[in-house]
Amino acid sequence: MQYLHTMVRVKDLDASLNFYCDQLGLVEVSRMENEKGRFTLVFLAAPDDVEQAREKKAPLVELTYNWDTEDYDGGRNFGHLAFRVENIYDACARLREAGVTINRPPRDGHMAFVRSPDGISIELLQKGASLAPAEPWVSMDNTGSW
Repeated sequence: MQYLHTMVRVKDLDASLNFYCDQLGLVEVSRMENEKGRFTLVFLAAPDDVEQAREKKAPLVELTYNWDTEDYDGGRNFGHLAFRVENIYDACARLREAGVTINRPPRDGHMAFVRSPDGISIELLQKGASLAPAEPWVSMDNTGSW
């Protein structure tokens, strides 16, 4: 068995690509538009996994955009996507500067949660050992659900 991808339905493809690629740092690996089915699939990989993802040897995030209007509620019932980052404080600062709410700040220097524009929970985990607790994260409260 090989883990292939996680599919996330999105309402606004441009807003989602801005979040996942421009803010979170994923890379678009491939795209498929299906006029008959009226949907677009965009496959994304973490930067360190791009080459392996193109060879179908690394997991992908599949954004599914249905061209006809649908409501997607309860993003939390999806669970979450998890990504390892080089420096959790730098990643959270970059996301916060881009206007992303840090729902669960990395108070422990190890784990944080944010949400996509569609309410999907994204877990960020520090690569290697946890970083020493640091401000402003130590004093920051949780915001919303994660």
